[in-house]
Amino acid sequence: MNYNGLLLSFPREIKMFIGVFVLVLSIGFFTGLLFVSETSGTSVNGIEENYLGNEDDDEAEVMKFKKGNREMLTIVHTHILSMSMIFFLLGGLVWLTKLPKNLKLFLTVEPLLSVVLTFGGIYLMWIGFLWAKYVVIVSGFFMTASFSVGALLVLWQLCQKPNIDN
Repeated sequence: MNYNGLLLSFPREIKMFIGVFVLVLSIGFFTGLLFVSETSGTSVNGIEENYLGNEDDDEAEVMKFKKGNREMLTIVHTHILSMSMIFFLLGGLVWLTKLPKNLKLFLTVEPLLSVVLTFGGIYLMWIGFLWAKYVVIVSGFFMTASFSVGALLVLWQLCQKPNIDN
């Protein structure tokens, strides 16, 4: 079965449905990033403070306490499950675009690995491996970049007319 570029051949109504889905998915994804920015900032120290607390900082504007075991397990569990579904659905659409196979492979496998590294890193940091905060920052960047590129490529190809010669 040749699926490369199949997205281009879909009827207008299905393309519209997929396009609206990817837009709504993107709104949800980037709203989550706004939440991260509000709670952790985008710094390694902000991430550490969000999960490990800042009770020792008498000058902190907002007092934060170390997250409990149940809260951490809930965060890790729900994020890994939900984000794996997000990247599975978006990845399925990426595989239907007309792009080089290696690019598709990167854009579909990398964010799934980054989900494990990001939330595994958060958990490792929480149990005392403070170096994991750097893994969280790097993997979070790659996860966001992969989502953005994948979503933009899908939306771009949904707007293209099918090439009848192929």
